[in-house]
Amino acid sequence: MEPTWREGNRIQLLPGAEHYVPALLDALGEAEESILFEQYLVASGRFASRVISALCDASHRGVQVFVLFDAYGAKGLDKQDRQRLEQAGVVIREFNPPLSFRRGSIFSRDHRKLLLVDSKVAFTGGFCIIDEFLGEWYDVVARIEGPVVQDWLSLFIGLWQSQATKGAETAPTFEGARYSLEPWFIGSFARVIWGRGYRQQAIRFSLLQQIESAQQTICLCTPYFLPTPSLKRKLAAAAKRGVDVQLLVAGKGHDHPTIFHAGRRHYTFLMNAGVKIYEYSSRFIHAKYAAVDDWVTIGSCNFDHWSLRWNLEANQEVQDVEFADETRRLFAQNIAASEKIDPTEWASRPHYQKLKETMAGTLTAYLTRLR
Repeated sequence: MEPTWREGNRIQLLPGAEHYVPALLDALGEAEESILFEQYLVASGRFASRVISALCDASHRGVQVFVLFDAYGAKGLDKQDRQRLEQAGVVIREFNPPLSFRRGSIFSRDHRKLLLVDSKVAFTGGFCIIDEFLGEWYDVVARIEGPVVQDWLSLFIGLWQSQATKGAETAPTFEGARYSLEPWFIGSFARVIWGRGYRQQAIRFSLLQQIESAQQTICLCTPYFLPTPSLKRKLAAAAKRGVDVQLLVAGKGHDHPTIFHAGRRHYTFLMNAGVKIYEYSSRFIHAKYAAVDDWVTIGSCNFDHWSLRWNLEANQEVQDVEFADETRRLFAQNIAASEKIDPTEWASRPHYQKLKETMAGTLTAYLTRLR
């Protein structure tokens, strides 16, 4: 399946748990035919309990429910919660479980986040099913309607049926439930784009192409800023030719301090080129999205070495002036809750801070080279 632009879609941004949690649960509660749920990080707790209850309720009322977990990411889901799902008739498979991986693929994880309901509506973003996503952490989710939903359906089924997943043999087909690929609305052009580590790098190449051709603005939000050399160079080149380049990253309260410090070692190079850098300060930001002129991407990909080298990722791309403007307004709200890095103050930061950055950068560079 090749990434294909579809006309006539409706995409809605759901910023913050106060918007995306009710939307996700409402969609589960309204499901009539099928639920396909793919998730990386799941742990027993308040959020998982609410989602599991909704999945079980749907199964009890006759909805086909298929759940695809990453085996490593879902290790925090306890035995009782798994039994609840299985006893309710929820069909479960796992990606790359222990002892099934080939040599070198232990680091390959299904980092995608997807909810598909009745083959009509899809949700994607950075959200995971752990309690932090009830409000302690900030994320952004996209609600998707239109012909592009059928591509999300194909993506899910393709992985479910692949040899990389293990578990229940029942497979979702829903051939009779597929909907037209013709435009559903007078709406956005959109396409699903995905990556599978160094084997499939469509997300990376698409982002680099957009940055290279940008004429006005680049707004990039990522919690884990470990850029590839090509991404760093193209951001700097865009700023030097007069494009307004703004980078929003996670700041204080980072869940991976080593990545936080490793990412900071790139600030000087970028700011010298004219890139504006902001660290989100009100809480941990886990959102992954970008707006480049009239193009937007949002989904699971962090645009970092790890995502681009190892993980299965999937993003929703949108080509639409109004949606891009809406995304930039959201970005402006996010940087209003952030601290801007001052180039002069940054240049005079303490030596111990520079040492942290060097040590963290060396460690992360080593890890991303592992096979």
